[in-house]
Amino acid sequence: MKRLESVGGLAVSQQKEWGEILTGFEGINKYVVSDERGTELFYALEERGSLLARLFLKAYRPFAINVLSRDGQTLLRIERPFRFYFHTAQIFDGAGTLIGTLERHFSVLRRVYSVLSIDGTKLFELFGPLLHPWTFEIREGGRQRGMIQKKWTGLAKEAFTDADNFGVTFPSDWPVERKTLALGAVFLIDFVHFENKGSR
Repeated sequence: MKRLESVGGLAVSQQKEWGEILTGFEGINKYVVSDERGTELFYALEERGSLLARLFLKAYRPFAINVLSRDGQTLLRIERPFRFYFHTAQIFDGAGTLIGTLERHFSVLRRVYSVLSIDGTKLFELFGPLLHPWTFEIREGGRQRGMIQKKWTGLAKEAFTDADNFGVTFPSDWPVERKTLALGAVFLIDFVHFENKGSR
């Protein structure tokens, strides 16, 4: 993930195939991750899991997503177990070593996640304000340090697909580990808050 060293923002774009758009059957999720200049850095691909889980649990299904370099090398892996509410995900590097965990907290009106190091120390928090449902502030030590935001893709695309596009900003001088965890958080947020929302 060294390509994140000098990066201060990312665009994460979900890719949909025409067969999926026309039939409405949810296929495996695929994403392209680019830097703020539009240069493609990584690809992300959901592993093909249980068909029954995909059909009946939909966005609540457990998943594993691998983030790949442009030459196909696994750089990152995000794993989420089945949960109805207290969503969590573990993030591993390409060698399979745990680098952090995401945990959702109980909140009636807001969406709050903690991003934890391997020893359980809170590195930063994701805070979804009530009046901004497409936005998650990245807060470190009580200060806003960045943002994860779902981007409007236009009426036609929003109406016919559940493909999501996200913009992520964070300090360019942040450690690569924290940028990596922020990227991993995008995939959990997409599943929990935006996948299969509405009757498109």
